[in-house]
Formats: sequence, structure tokens, C-alpha cells
Amino acid sequence: MAGKKAKTISIKLAAIDIDGTLVNSEKKLTTAVKAAIAAAKQEQLKIVICTGRPYTGVKSLLTELKLQNQADQYVICFGGALVQTTNGHIINLQPLAYESFLKLEALASMQQLHFQAVARKRIYTANRNISCYTAYESIITQQEISYRTPAEMPKDDLIKAMIIDEKSKIDSLLQNWSAFAPLEKEINFCRSSPNYIEANALGVNKGSALQLLCHYLKLQPAEVMAIGDQGNDLSMLEYTGLAIAMGNATAEVKAAAMFETTDNDHDGVAQAIKQFCLNKVLGMAD
Repeated sequence: MAGKKAKTISIKLAAIDIDGTLVNSEKKLTTAVKAAIAAAKQEQLKIVICTGRPYTGVKSLLTELKLQNQADQYVICFGGALVQTTNGHIINLQPLAYESFLKLEALASMQQLHFQAVARKRIYTANRNISCYTAYESIITQQEISYRTPAEMPKDDLIKAMIIDEKSKIDSLLQNWSAFAPLEKEINFCRSSPNYIEANALGVNKGSALQLLCHYLKLQPAEVMAIGDQGNDLSMLEYTGLAIAMGNATAEVKAAAMFETTDNDHDGVAQAIKQFCLNKVLGMAD
């Protein structure tokens, strides 16, 4: 195109959500995604899984992607509460205060909402009738479930909490949020799926964790690409220089992104890596 030239970009780190993004609807990595990530690693690109899952729910994926047990590869877990190397060195950990957990659990119980607290290796719930979503999370994250009264919860091990229930109940809660609103002074809330509202310590989210990691690695936002699909990905999309929404992302995520890739059942992550990291050419500039 006359009078135009290609604009070259240099992405050095790709922050990638898991559910609805990195893995397909069957919670599996596709061949194309694995190949794209392997090619990106060959180009010295840092691949950082950035997830609401605990570390136990990430290890198998890291192993499959050949990122596990490495001092120079990184992962962000628990919605941003934990930043560490994949060989276990903790860079930052910001758990939810026990007092905040007690207030949140009491409100959830009063409104008859299923609720759980998440520690490093275990899910705790005070619901005698354990939610099907808690059981599902246990399978996905490779964590055992323990029934505990609020007073019996391990005070020093709780990292985040989750309101988990039917979509209609979550929708209704968000439309009638007044009871929970005062807790926003000490808790960061975000909807991470139609059935989940996640609760972290104030200021903790994927974006703040990614910013901390980039400072640690001496990277600028312009050198970072983020890919996501849900509300808990918004903070990292807003931080990065290149924000990519999955084809299956919520309308809010698509509105916040700069570009949209294909959905998670059509190798959206692979397409984004090929276009913006391996090709390294973005659009045209005067």
C-alpha cells in the first residue's frame, strides 16, 4: 500500500488465561496451541499462565507445555494472589484476610449462596450440602474438599474465596449487591464465569499481579500481550500493550480488547501468538 509501512511490534511476554482461553471446551490443550507456544518459546517469548486456579490446577498444563520446574518461567495463580516461578520460588503472595473471609461467608450463608474458600492444596466449605460447582472445581484444580465450620477454617492458609452457584442466582446477586458493597473496602470482587464470583484481598487481580511480574522482569506494558475471555481478565487486558479477546469472550471483554481472535474451540490462542508474536507485524502505519 503506497505511502504506508508495516508497524513492527516486539512482544516479550504473553499472559494467557486458562479456562475459556488456553484450553478448549473439554479443558484440553489442542495440538495447534501447544505448537504455537513451543514456537514462541523458541523465540524467547515468556508464556505466563494467568489464572484464577490454584497452582495445583495448573501443574499438569505447565508440564504438557514444557514450562514446569523452571527458574525462568512464571505463573500467576489464585486470580493474582500468587506470583511464582514454575519451580516454586514465590515472588509475591497476597492472601485474603481471615476476618474478610468471615464477613463474606456470613453474608453468603445469610443469602443461601454456596460459598467456598480456597487454600493452596484444598477447598474448604461450610455448606453441608456441597455444591456441584465445588465438586467440579475439585476435579479441575486437583484439590480435595474439606467441610469446616467458619471457626474451623485454617486462618493462615486461605488465599481466596468464591461465591459459586447457579447463573440465575449470581445474576440476581449482582443486581442486588447492596449487602456486599461495604466489603469492597477490603475485598476485590470479580465475576470469573457465569457461576462464580471470586473474592481476593483488596488490590489483588490479574492486572496487578502481571504489573508486579513485569516490574520484576523489567518489562514495559507495550512488550506484553494478554489473552482472556471473562471479567477477571479485564484488569490484565487493561494493563498490557496488546489486549486480545477470545472469540467466545464476554461482550465486556471484547469491548476492552484491541483485537479479537477465534474462540477456544478453534485455537484462538494459537492464532493470536502466530499473528502478534511470531509474525511481529501489526497493521499498517503512515
